[in-house]
Amino acid sequence: MIPGGRQNPRQMEQMMKRLGMSTQSVDGVEEVIIRTRDKEHVFKAPEVTILTVQGVRTYQVVGNSEVRPRSASVGSPTSTASASSGTTGPPEEDIELVMAQAGAERDEAIEALEGTHGAPAEAIMKILSRRGAGRG
Repeated sequence: MIPGGRQNPRQMEQMMKRLGMSTQSVDGVEEVIIRTRDKEHVFKAPEVTILTVQGVRTYQVVGNSEVRPRSASVGSPTSTASASSGTTGPPEEDIELVMAQAGAERDEAIEALEGTHGAPAEAIMKILSRRGAGRG
């Protein structure tokens, strides 16, 4: 809390202004989506506030989120890029990574990535474990 006890809103606003801070509420927000490599955090009707401190804007999102796998999203950058190029499947850099790390052919790398929902590390392990099992 702020030293000196309870502050009235006007004093708080003046102090924040002196420190180069301002807040702004964003009204009418219907949805906020935070996308990571493999998940989406979807906030329905959250409270959103923008805090600006010396020109740097920070967004605060308050509400409950639904976490869902990224593959369940429609219009993700990966699926959009694939659709526009006329091909579907994992990103080219993931295919090349799996090929290099597992010593796999292109088709084998794509198959492994699809079997692991696009997780390169899991695809590499899958290929390597298949090869190890075939030797025994």
